[in-house]
Amino acid sequence: MFNTRVHTAHPQDAAGSIRSGAAGRRLPRTLTFLVAILACLAAGTAAAQGLDDVLVEKFVQRMATKHDYDAAALRVLFAQANRQDAVLKAISKPAEYKPWSEYRPIFLTPERIQAGVAFWRGQSAALERATQTYGVPAEIIVAIIGVETFYGRNTGSYRVLDALSTLAFNYPPRATFFTDELENFLLLARDEGVDPRTPTGSYAGAMGFPQFMPSSFRRFAVDFDADGHRNIWTDREDAIGSVANYLKEHGWEANRPVVLPAVASPAAEKLAADVEVPKRLLTEYVSSGVKPAAVVSDASVPAMLLALDAEDGNEYWFGFRNFYAITRYNHSPKYAMAVTQLAQAIKLARGSDPQL
Repeated sequence: MFNTRVHTAHPQDAAGSIRSGAAGRRLPRTLTFLVAILACLAAGTAAAQGLDDVLVEKFVQRMATKHDYDAAALRVLFAQANRQDAVLKAISKPAEYKPWSEYRPIFLTPERIQAGVAFWRGQSAALERATQTYGVPAEIIVAIIGVETFYGRNTGSYRVLDALSTLAFNYPPRATFFTDELENFLLLARDEGVDPRTPTGSYAGAMGFPQFMPSSFRRFAVDFDADGHRNIWTDREDAIGSVANYLKEHGWEANRPVVLPAVASPAAEKLAADVEVPKRLLTEYVSSGVKPAAVVSDASVPAMLLALDAEDGNEYWFGFRNFYAITRYNHSPKYAMAVTQLAQAIKLARGSDPQL
């Protein structure tokens, strides 16, 4: 989904919140945000570094009118934002452009599988509770975090403010989307008491262990350990619960299949052209000559047919509603298949883990 870490001198603070005095109490969240804005004002004004000034000002007025922000303070904040050409380069060539034969080996590695087993071992209680609460298997949650950030190792190095400002104001093809995400980021910072200059993440502004975009954080992040803060940056429990909640809210069905291999036929390529939504019944594919490679207990379920470009030609898979739920995290079928296969590999490796 993308990627971000908050740097803070107090790792236990849920989202980089500021502590006060010897008592170590957190300042109220809104006050924390105001302290950050005042720090921006104290820094003085300067032109935004490489950003489209007209669009910046339009956005400032939008936030002032719509959300009662101080326009002058926001101008100073954006004067400290920098256009990142590396962000523009990265978004033009995402990994999903690679064929499946090159994409799969990025994530299905022995190191990532064993690290997934270790992550599961360390977070077994939270993962079991997430499965009970949301119906999402532990291996799927672990695999998403594994694909997104290698279990928290690679959460990104771009300031979210810089990444989202660059894409909102200097990337016309998706300016509307990233302008909305920038809006959500500032609202998140105000609501959660985060200095908007502090969080770092992916080139697209995604954050924390699960790489939530700001809008996804505001809608789906949960305080899974009930400490009063939603912290996907350093709190593994909150990250686990948030991933499970995201999938559940996007239609995950407990104890239902994700994918099944399909036997290729002359009709397969044409039927695989429509992979957006599982809308044809499996029985319809069978009647068209495309059959599952394994016995299916219930063939009256909606499915979509996937064609993945392997080294020796296409391989075909049926994807069900749970596969579609994973594609809501990242719309690429290759991403969802990498998550699915990594999950299976981790579960298999965990079964032979001598420490369990």
